[in-house]
Amino acid sequence: MRKRNIIFGAATLLVILLDQTTKAWITSTMRLYDSFVVITGFFNITYIRNPGAAFGFLAGASPLFRYIFFLAVTLAAILLILHYLRVSRIEAPSLVSALALILAGAVGNLIDRVRFGEVVDFLDVYIGTHHWPAFNVADSAITVGAAILIVVLLQKRKERTEGN
Repeated sequence: MRKRNIIFGAATLLVILLDQTTKAWITSTMRLYDSFVVITGFFNITYIRNPGAAFGFLAGASPLFRYIFFLAVTLAAILLILHYLRVSRIEAPSLVSALALILAGAVGNLIDRVRFGEVVDFLDVYIGTHHWPAFNVADSAITVGAAILIVVLLQKRKERTEGN
């Protein structure tokens, strides 16, 4: 098995396990909307459920539409990532890890949507009364993976333009 596949599989599995373990802990130890302070004035653990996507996108849509839409989009993203990894010649650990993080985050939230019809969120970051929308490990993985992907692609673009 190629090194790339080992990195990809291990990172994906680790993030999915971390995501689902933290969500299981939240749902088994807290009631919906319960909260406790971790860092005063900055960070709480707050159990909520998000029927939509980032920033509540489509939260007001019908449950059936949301379910079908998010299932289709997530499955398409998963298939595209797996297809790209299969047909590409990428070997850079940073790019492989970025794709693994994005895939794992998508799978983690997909598991919630299939199980609960919505996503379990619990990381509540804020300053004063200004709160960032609550998120979870899967959301963090998608965000970090996308940021790494952007940085790597911008570096490759810069290298190509400097090489001309």
